[in-house]
Amino acid sequence: MPLIETTGLRKEFTVRRKAGRFRRRRHAVAAVDGIDLAVERGEMLGYIGPNGAGKSTTLKMLTGVLSPSGGEARVCGLRPVAQRTRLARRIGVVFGQRSQLWWDLPLRESFRLLRYVYRVPSAEHAARLAECRRLLDLDEFLDTPVRQLSLGQRMRGEITAALLHGPEVLFLDEPTIGLDVVSKQAVRSFLADLGAAGDTTLVLTTHDLADIEKLCRRLVVIDHGRVVHDGSLAELHARYDSRRRVVVDLDAPWDGTPVPAGATVETVAADGFRVTFGLAGGTAGDLVAALAGTGSLRDVSVLEPDIEEVVARLYAEPA
Repeated sequence: MPLIETTGLRKEFTVRRKAGRFRRRRHAVAAVDGIDLAVERGEMLGYIGPNGAGKSTTLKMLTGVLSPSGGEARVCGLRPVAQRTRLARRIGVVFGQRSQLWWDLPLRESFRLLRYVYRVPSAEHAARLAECRRLLDLDEFLDTPVRQLSLGQRMRGEITAALLHGPEVLFLDEPTIGLDVVSKQAVRSFLADLGAAGDTTLVLTTHDLADIEKLCRRLVVIDHGRVVHDGSLAELHARYDSRRRVVVDLDAPWDGTPVPAGATVETVAADGFRVTFGLAGGTAGDLVAALAGTGSLRDVSVLEPDIEEVVARLYAEPA
């Protein structure tokens, strides 16, 4: 049985729109429009979409914050709204712009209070906190009031707070938003280790597609409240025929030397000394070997497919 399962999940909001000089009419807007989703235990799922696509609304329904307008949802075998108290003990939630920490207390005290909130045995709490302290480098600011923490420090604290009661599912909504490069790397590394252990299912929504590339094997893309892609990153690249590129610098202007099958010339610099090839098949090694035989090869760089470009093309498709 999937750990998370939705069938025809919908959420509508009522908005008022102008219908004359003094009148407004109510209209129902579907933020989530019939989502079917099954997430197995231990999966790391990337759940992405443009602003207003319904990502955060979906997470709020799965965590019991919002009631669905239609369809069914089960998380850990529980109905999120009707059994919200029981579900809260089995999930962890991190919203990038919301805090579950006590603003004026030292971080250590927030962790201590959460132990009582979730009724976690002392030994279990201490063991989990010790692991998070080690992997997220918390010790240097454990005694600092939360309001004085940097954004990166607070986010590491938020993730720790969400894990101290040993949740089966961790929902992460924009966990790296606004973080500097070092903090992002620390958070990604920790989440990668957590996912690799296989004990915690991760559901990640983000606009930073580097998070998805580094953490998630499965990618669900929604737009206008509907799923438009459910599969791996490789399948998404194949769907849009995205390809690796090989950029070569030459000692002499490009003379049109024949290249292996699967390689095509995409651009040639005005002076002819730099050429960009697209690889739809074959390997970069075959192309480099062919160019090296001409004796004019100076430098080579291989560029992986740009996920942001591919996702932007997906968003641009008619709904």
